Amino acid sequence: MTKTSITYADSGVDINRADRAKQRIKYLAHRTFTKGVVSEIGGFGGMFAIDKKKFREPVLVSSVDGVGTKLKVAFMMNFHHTVGGDLVNHCVNDIAVQGASPLFFMDYLATGVLDPDVAEKVVEGIADACRHNGCALIGGETAEMPGFYPKGEYDLAGFIVGVADKSKIITGENVEAGDVLVGLPSNGLHTNGYALARKLFFEVAHYTPESYVNDLHGKAGAELMKTHKSYWPVLRKLLDAELVHAMAHVTGGGITENLPRVLPRNLAAIVELGTWPVLPVFSHLQKIGNVPQDDMMRTFNMGIGMVLVVPAKKFNRVHSLIERSGEKSYLMGRIVKGERKVLYA
Repeated sequence: MTKTSITYADSGVDINRADRAKQRIKYLAHRTFTKGVVSEIGGFGGMFAIDKKKFREPVLVSSVDGVGTKLKVAFMMNFHHTVGGDLVNHCVNDIAVQGASPLFFMDYLATGVLDPDVAEKVVEGIADACRHNGCALIGGETAEMPGFYPKGEYDLAGFIVGVADKSKIITGENVEAGDVLVGLPSNGLHTNGYALARKLFFEVAHYTPESYVNDLHGKAGAELMKTHKSYWPVLRKLLDAELVHAMAHVTGGGITENLPRVLPRNLAAIVELGTWPVLPVFSHLQKIGNVPQDDMMRTFNMGIGMVLVVPAKKFNRVHSLIERSGEKSYLMGRIVKGERKVLYA
């Protein structure tokens, strides 16, 4: 009886194909390297040296996140080069609100059968966003797991590490009644609320990604795939000038649940509706599903991707700096005494 040899490739994992993809990924990562990188791509771990001259009491700040079900839209459209930017920018914003400068990033890409072209597009997006944010891509994992993911699908997650001087960490402890709220605009859904958005667009309204939507002046798929915005270029300047008491990245939970995370006890935030332009996509989503206003505010960013808590006497300087940075801002409320939550007016 002749025994047939069965290889790892026969089980669905082609090591040679994966190696070719990883060589291209290595090149993309190298383009993001900063002077702090002291390791090569391909080692068991990435290494990064902190500049002790720049940071006297360095505190590392880390965060991990994914892109969520926005990936489902990417699969529908075979559109993969922006989700990497979504991932990096989300993570950069998360540590920036605590006063941290991004140092390095690592990614995790898992799929059933590795498509080198798709993997390259995803990692190229990650590398581009890393360079834009001054962050080095020093490693990651590309996992091929046959039978675990549906054909043509993958999952994507990332891990970021930044640094802040201990004395300059933003904790929100300095927030006080009388501070004002300044909102920085989003450019769309960013990476949150996609379970509801996909249901409303593709099941209730029966759009396809190619459907032109008059209210949006564009196609449904293009609207949903707008890249999560990085606020680091302007936040860095505000941090250097020591102009903010706290910052809240408006992600899952909307303004309703994210702003209280940076408030001390016995202080509340009054957010004045109508003080910023709600993007057409949110009005359209609400109209499609007759979604209650409370649900909208707790699911989507509603046009505000970052909220700054600023001492009232520093508002003019903050507004001027933001304007000179080419960004818009909106005075959208104030801090008052009360239970730690958001009150809409």
